[in-house]
Amino acid sequence: MNVADYSRIEKAIVFLDRNYQEQPSLDEVAKAAGLSPFHFQRLFRRWAGISPKRFLQFLTAEHARALLEQSRPLLEAAFEAGLSGTGRLHDLMVSIHAATPGEIKSRGEGMHIAYGTHATRFGECLVATTARGVCWLSFDEHEEALGELQKRWPKARLVATQSQTRALVERIFAADKPVDLHLRGTNFQIRVWEALLRIPVGHVTTYEEVAEQVCTARATRAVASAVGANPVSWVIPCHRVIRKTGALGGYRWGLPRKQAMLAWESAAAL
Repeated sequence: MNVADYSRIEKAIVFLDRNYQEQPSLDEVAKAAGLSPFHFQRLFRRWAGISPKRFLQFLTAEHARALLEQSRPLLEAAFEAGLSGTGRLHDLMVSIHAATPGEIKSRGEGMHIAYGTHATRFGECLVATTARGVCWLSFDEHEEALGELQKRWPKARLVATQSQTRALVERIFAADKPVDLHLRGTNFQIRVWEALLRIPVGHVTTYEEVAEQVCTARATRAVASAVGANPVSWVIPCHRVIRKTGALGGYRWGLPRKQAMLAWESAAAL
């Protein structure tokens, strides 16, 4: 799937989200995506594995609330067992290696970071890796993403290495091999990110529930901040955290992309 494909899918998702109460026809959704009904149906099925009509139910607030109700016992079991998740698809085995105090103090001096920009089912991403693991994955515009990466490791040497990172992105989105992460964050942020890895595919949780697991429910605001600071989209599934009302809340890389990820995972986990 190329970047243009996801752009059309995103237009359709935005249209469906705004108009789901009117139950728009296939022709109407296809028109919003800039495609004929025939080509749109084929593209959507290839991307989501289900029809646009079926996908529509995953975009409603009722579905989000239903996921919350289903998730509580499962999440508790996953946290207690220390599991990364119980989903059948895209349940990566992830190991987090926190940046050492020396690496943080030196601001990455002497560190080599390979990066590349690649198309994924959720749009174009910039991924970067050190010798110890993936340190960045975002869906920002290329220059903005590169600037954020450099700001995180200001003295590191950034080298564009498409061939190396292409294989890495394919592995991440195929979820067929373990992935190592090399993350710079506070101890609290690392604990929150580890907690996010235990949210099963096809399920969601709330900021309050993550706070309870990490420390105390009173730390909800701090948890929300740590969730928003996640530097590795998709691998650390911050998109699976929503508000306790069932509202999706915000997302660093755009709410339509969060909707796309959640709905795609819900369909894939069936």
